Order: sequence, then C-alpha cells, then structure tokens
Amino acid sequence: MRIAMISEHASPSSDGGRPNHVADLSAALAELGHDVRVYTRRDDPAAADEVTTPGGIRVVRVPAGPPQVIPPDLLLPHMGEFARWLGEHWRGASWTPDVLHAHFWTGGLAAVTAARRLGIPVVQSFHELGEIEATAGGKPSRSGYERALGRAVDRVVAQNQDEVRDLVRIGVPRTQLAVVPAGVDSERFTPEGPAVERDPQRPRILSVGKLVERKGFGDVIRAMPYVPGAEVIVVGGPAPEQLPADPGARTLRALAEKLQVADRFRLVGRVPWAEMPGWYRSADLLVAAPWQEETETSALEAMACGVPIVGTAVGGLTEAVVDGLTGDLVPARDPRALGGALRRLVNDKVRRFAYATAALDRARQAYSWRRVAAQVGSVYAAVAGRRKGAEAVAS
Repeated sequence: MRIAMISEHASPSSDGGRPNHVADLSAALAELGHDVRVYTRRDDPAAADEVTTPGGIRVVRVPAGPPQVIPPDLLLPHMGEFARWLGEHWRGASWTPDVLHAHFWTGGLAAVTAARRLGIPVVQSFHELGEIEATAGGKPSRSGYERALGRAVDRVVAQNQDEVRDLVRIGVPRTQLAVVPAGVDSERFTPEGPAVERDPQRPRILSVGKLVERKGFGDVIRAMPYVPGAEVIVVGGPAPEQLPADPGARTLRALAEKLQVADRFRLVGRVPWAEMPGWYRSADLLVAAPWQEETETSALEAMACGVPIVGTAVGGLTEAVVDGLTGDLVPARDPRALGGALRRLVNDKVRRFAYATAALDRARQAYSWRRVAAQVGSVYAAVAGRRKGAEAVAS
C-alpha cells in the first residue's frame, strides 16, 4: 500500500535527537512492505526537495510558510499553502497515495484539503488535543477545528481510552475512532548494555520529561519525604548548562530545598537520546506522575529496559502499566499515595524483580513498533476498502 504521512513539523529527517512517532511508525510500516513517504514543511526558502533517511524512508520537504522554524500552533495560516502543494504534486503523478495519515491537527487540515478533490481516504492522529476554548466573534478555536477534523476524516486513531473519551467529548463520533497505542523501540531499549554510574547503596528513582507543571515532578519531590534514603533523578528539560536559568528547574530546586530533600534530588537536563537506555538501566524504578492524559513514552522505554513503573492512573499509563503486575498506579496529584507506593517498591526487591520481568515482556509483546504498524495498517486497509466500495456503488 502507498502511504503518505502528513507531518508538517515532526519529520524523520530532523537532525539528531529522539526519533518521533512519525519516524518510528513509517520505518515499521516500510519493514512490513508498505511504500511510505513523509511530507513535512521545509523551514527554508528553497524549493521542495527529497531526502532519504538512514532507514530508507523518503521525506519530501515542502516550502510552506516563513523560512524559519516556528511553533506548531502558529502553522495554521500556512496549511492552505501546504495543502495546495500536496494536491498539485499528486495530481497526475506516477506515485499517488492510497491513504493519507495526518499527524497533529494542523497536518490534518492540510491533508483533508488536499485529499478532498483527489478522493484519497484520510486517517488522523492528533497525539494531543487542545483545551476546549470558547469562540469569540465566530472565530474558530483549536478544539473547533479538531471537532470538524474528527468528523471529516475517514478514521481517527487514538492512542488510549482517555483520548477516545476526550474526542467523544468534543463531538467526534465514536464510530470514527480506532485505538492503537504508541510503540517502543525494543531493539534499542533493552535490559542488556551499559548503565549510567550510580551509588549502589542508594536506591535510584528515575523520572523523565519536560520540566512543566503538568508532568507532576513537584508531586514526586513532595513524595520523597515518604521514601527515606532514595534519590530522585529527573532527566529532561533544557540542556544542562541552561538549567540554572530555567524557571521550571528553579521551582523544583526551591521545592526540594523547602522539603529538605535537595541532597537526594538531581536535575540532569536534556541528554542525547542514544544515552537514554543507560539512564533507565541505572534505575531501580521509574516514576511517571502526570496530572492529565499523557502519552508517556518514558514508561514504555523503561519497561523495555526491564524497569518497573510507579505511575499516576491517567491516560496511556492506565493501559501500559498493569497495576500490581508491571508496576503500581496511584491517583494523580496525591504525593502521599505516590510516596507510599514508591517506598513499598523500593523496599521490596523481590517485587521489583517480578514487576521488571513482567514489564519487559509486556513492552516487547504489546508495544513493539512492528505490532503497532500492523494494527495501523489494518486501519488503512479498512478505510481504503470502504472508499473503493463506495466508489464502485456510485459508478
């Protein structure tokens, strides 16, 4: 099947850093025999060009909008230009996609516009939804665009049941939805390999993510008085040299000082993605404490490295983590419950081993990119078959 990924800002051709969902899914689909091309926005004034990633994925970079990197939410005015280029590129071309898979809401707008006249089915992945906003003076809001997109495309792929609930809440018909989780690179993230050096006498709790309030790092620090002797390492945020001036880092350090756990709390900052397996392997457990629906990639990566999880019962964590089997789940924004769960697991080596073994098996069996790609491929086949059937009836 010929598949066009529409991802105006998350590109497999990005230099360095962590491969994104689009890159991993595209590579896995190609390994299954699909012909995949990724269409992304080029942030310089040159004409469109094509590059091929080391994994063999063709990436077409489209000039649309200003010649510089801009935040995703500011891309909306340029999606019409992006869509026009796609439509002209495919019209009468030797390579025309059988299905479009749009990523993020802005990519969806471009995909639906381009596909309308060509009769190509569209699958949409939002990855994250905007806040429900009130409209003023008839001006469409992001949630309004997302509602319209969810109704206009052939299928929406949600990553977990919380996302399904939120999509239904904004008005997307449940019949439009399919649930396919995110995947994890279980060849890179494994228990075997080097680990970051640590103090063997001090239990290590690892947490990973951007230093924003909703990630719950403040709750992790508030939980530390209930886990005497353990250290918490937070990986993520700005580069290490930028941490002293970062508002999120300063807030967390001040809270650790106030609670007298600063000697057991360490901010590492952003590290190269290639080094992340070593950080997971160095930990006794991973804590993921977001307040709201989140796609916690770090939990899957830790599980693939054989690390048990303590997480909050929100979003994808409720599905990735089997409570009492691969880790423990607690209510969000409850430092006392979080601290109790951390203390019990830190003090129970046998339980940690059992959780780690089950977590590794679950990551490999349920969340491999090959399995995810096969599930998404079934969605593509369904919408492409339905569209061909409708065309046959019409003729």
